[in-house]
Amino acid sequence: MSTTRQFPPGEFGSEPDGAGTTHAGPESRVRTLALGSASGIVPMARDFTRQALYDWGWLPAESADRRAAAEDVLLVVSELVTNACLHAEGPEQLRVSSDTKALRLEVTDRGTGQPAPRTPHRAGRPGGHGMFIVQRLCLDWGVSRTPGAPGKTVWAVLAAPA
Repeated sequence: MSTTRQFPPGEFGSEPDGAGTTHAGPESRVRTLALGSASGIVPMARDFTRQALYDWGWLPAESADRRAAAEDVLLVVSELVTNACLHAEGPEQLRVSSDTKALRLEVTDRGTGQPAPRTPHRAGRPGGHGMFIVQRLCLDWGVSRTPGAPGKTVWAVLAAPA
C-alpha cells in the first residue's frame, strides 16, 4: 500500500464533464458517476462499473482468471463506496478509468478521515475488513486531497487481466 505516493485524481486522462463515457485516448477509457444523495449507492456503483467492464471487454470473461479479475474490481468498488458511506459523510463521485495495463477506481467523498486497514486484522470478526480487502486485491491504493478543499479521493489500482 502506498498512501504517501499522491496520484492526482484522473491520471488516466482528461476529467470528464459528467456521467458517461469519456475517451482520453485510443488506449485509455474513463467513466464517471455522480453519487451524491442517491439511494442504493453501493449497488448502483457496482452496476455502473460492471457495465464499464462489459464495454471495455473485461466481461464476459473468457477464463476463470479474467472472471476473478472482474469480480475483484467489483468487490473493491463496493468496499470503497461503502467506506465513504459509513465513514466519510457519503460518496460524491465514482470514477473508473482503464488503459491496457491497469484499471483505476476513485471515490471522492466529503470526509476528512484517513482510511487504513484495521490492524491487527482479525478474520472472522464482523466489520472492519474493507481497506484490508482493498490492500490485498490492489496493486496500490492511497488518498489524494486538494489543499483548501473539503473531502478527499480514495483511489485504488488493479492490474488489467492478461
